Amino acid sequence: MSILPIIYLAYMFVSLYMLALLLFIYVRNRKTIFDYPEAQKNYSVSFVVPAYNEGKTIEESLKHILEIEYDNILEIIVVNDCSTDDTQEVVERMMRKNKKIKLINNTINLGNAAGSQNVGLKLAKGEIIAVVDADSFPARDSIRKMVGFFDDPKVGAVTCPVLARNQDKFIEKMQALEYQTISFARKLLEYVDSIYVTPGPLALYRREAILGIGGFDESNLTQDIESTWHVAKNGWDRKMSLSTNVTSQVPSKWKVWALQRRRWNIGGIQCIKKYRKDIGKKGMLGMFIIPLFVIGLFWGMLGIGIFGYIFLSKVFSNILMTGYAIETGVPVVTMNQFFITPSILNYLGVALFLFELIFLLIMLSVLKNKIWKKENLLNIPVYLFVYMMVYPFLMVDSIWNYYRGKRKWR
Repeated sequence: MSILPIIYLAYMFVSLYMLALLLFIYVRNRKTIFDYPEAQKNYSVSFVVPAYNEGKTIEESLKHILEIEYDNILEIIVVNDCSTDDTQEVVERMMRKNKKIKLINNTINLGNAAGSQNVGLKLAKGEIIAVVDADSFPARDSIRKMVGFFDDPKVGAVTCPVLARNQDKFIEKMQALEYQTISFARKLLEYVDSIYVTPGPLALYRREAILGIGGFDESNLTQDIESTWHVAKNGWDRKMSLSTNVTSQVPSKWKVWALQRRRWNIGGIQCIKKYRKDIGKKGMLGMFIIPLFVIGLFWGMLGIGIFGYIFLSKVFSNILMTGYAIETGVPVVTMNQFFITPSILNYLGVALFLFELIFLLIMLSVLKNKIWKKENLLNIPVYLFVYMMVYPFLMVDSIWNYYRGKRKWR
């Protein structure tokens, strides 16, 4: 028996299993998916905002933080990593209007957000540390709808949906769909204790939990994933509030988008390498989260590899058959060549697409997205068939750059 059908069947099984699992989790928890606990304690909160050349967005970001409907925000610590634009001037102007804003200017450029976050962590006094990117904008009710999870003493970190703020260009619309899908799936994974990242646009950490792991890993390009794994390894739970959000500026140019995804992929590889010995250990981290992350990171490459092998084999087969047909006088093209024979492999491919479509439609419906607008109906198939198909090629590029040693934040 050929090995290819076995690989293909394994690929389809795992893909269908994961989609079915998420759908099952949703059906079982659909009535409580937007629930959040009201805090029984008035936790003090310190914000840490790393910034490098964020003059265009940091004022609006700080305004959103100041407008948050929570009365125990102690401070907003902005750590300026030697910006060469007007970031420092903008923050200093806002400091004169609000004493909660504090500015730390690094004496040398640390070259990554993790380093600046750690500078802020050392100065933060709050029981809860809120980390916010300088190009992100928390909702007014964000802290109120997130902080109640910390009433459970086992909870070490809390996240919320990250949504695309700019949605005008085609590339921005695709990312808007992507961000919603990721956020919805992350909430479902909470029900099986498998949240694998508390993203940088807005994440809350219990002070004891984040300091207990020594802060953020400055050598990792996705320090938010690494910190979440480290927190999980130390026994802390992670939670998510789907009833609020933070919006973030997404790349509006393909080159910037590709470089961002390369950084995410390389950071993911770094996390896998760092925690590879925990696979099969440490509860859900080693038994499910890391294997799931590995599958998510590399699975597309396998799918494209299978498709490419089948396609190229067909092409070469046709070339050889054409040469043989010309030599023997047999017709080059017959109607039989246009007949597609049904097989279990074809049916599984159709089933996988339908499951993906169903999951996407359910997600958009639950998140109150206007699915049936003409624009959305066009975006959904493009998202599934074009946008997501680019990822395996980006992963190949990321692996190449990882092994070349190109692991830079900026």
